[in-house]
Amino acid sequence: MIGLPSKLAVLPIPKKQLFFLTLLAIAGLAMLISGCGGSSDSGDEIAREAPAATDFPSAEGKTIEELLNAETPSDKVIAPAALVFETGENRYPFGVFNVDRTQVEDADVALYFAKSPQSPVSGPLPAEVVSLETKAAYRSQGASGPDEANSFYLANVNFDRSGPWLGVAVISTEDGFEAARVTPSPVVGQFPNVASVGQKAPVVSTPTPEDVGGDLSQIDTRQPPSSMHGDDFKDVVGKKPAVLVFATPALCQSRVCGPVVDVAEQVKDESGDGVVFIHNEVYNENDPNKGIRPQLAAFGLQSEPWIFLVNKDGTIQQRIEGAIGAAELRTAVEELKKENGV
Repeated sequence: MIGLPSKLAVLPIPKKQLFFLTLLAIAGLAMLISGCGGSSDSGDEIAREAPAATDFPSAEGKTIEELLNAETPSDKVIAPAALVFETGENRYPFGVFNVDRTQVEDADVALYFAKSPQSPVSGPLPAEVVSLETKAAYRSQGASGPDEANSFYLANVNFDRSGPWLGVAVISTEDGFEAARVTPSPVVGQFPNVASVGQKAPVVSTPTPEDVGGDLSQIDTRQPPSSMHGDDFKDVVGKKPAVLVFATPALCQSRVCGPVVDVAEQVKDESGDGVVFIHNEVYNENDPNKGIRPQLAAFGLQSEPWIFLVNKDGTIQQRIEGAIGAAELRTAVEELKKENGV
């Protein structure tokens, strides 16, 4: 498995090929901070709070290149773990790695972004370290293996315009600051066909045990299979609030799909009363060579994992790409319940 992202081509890429390149672009999370979070059984703790913005260099009056060149060049790789960004507020998950692909644990990191080399810089945007740990009862087989991510970095970014942006990460060290480019840089509005907040969710049929003669291995690569297959989304959408999880625990290229499904399992049991949780695998016949399942295509997805929180009227209340911890998902589910009077 490739641990670090390669540079994505700028030229148009066929949709099927783009999907797999996207998975490689976020594959950096394979080695992400496995030591963070400790052995806590709470399953919902932030591994470490974000440092203060005042702990990092000011961007006032600087271009993005001046900010980069003002600090010691870093050999760290800053690997985004999401691809789809829109104008406005965005959650920005990412990983930090050494050039030998080993993880950088528990770093103090802030991000800076600019629309062009001459435009004003937004930042510093400090990142917290978020745990992917779940309580033991919800950990699937392999969830604690060497290839699974146990935590990730998360910052909030406001992109006020569409198009490509330039990104820099500043890392605080004992000797001062280091700076590295964010690669690949975000392109805001690049994927307009992904189902958006406020839109009606596509009415898709998700497989249930009855569709496969009770053989859950056909519709779930998790071991053991998740408990989120009892309802068909087409029978639920427009009637009940729902949480729809697109992830493939055993075949995930970014290695966060298994932990994300585990997180969904825990939140379902702890906060899911009145909400239908559905897990949908990614690949046809669970074979990457056979392309993505039609449900993902209907939602316009180019990466995974994704979680869509859908109101009982069928509108999408929230969508989340990439890694998510139990605390963040629990908050999102509670907001969904409140909005729907559950």
